Amino acid sequence: MNLTDSKKLIELAYAKMHFGKYKDYYLSDIPEPYYVWFRQKGFPKGKLGDQMQEVYELKINSLEQLLREIRKRYPRP
Repeated sequence: MNLTDSKKLIELAYAKMHFGKYKDYYLSDIPEPYYVWFRQKGFPKGKLGDQMQEVYELKINSLEQLLREIRKRYPRP
């Protein structure tokens, strides 16, 4: 993993939902069925949609805890 990947992973760990029922939740804290629904209907366009797809992949592989651990180890100032 290079520095760019590390920064992207930290950014993903702190990414939050911008709208709807889970507004202001960390993407990793949103339940998997919500992502399954978006997978079927289509993720939003742009950066948020890309991040949601990445979190979805982590969740289906049982790796979302990685993002929670990043938030513990690298707290935002």
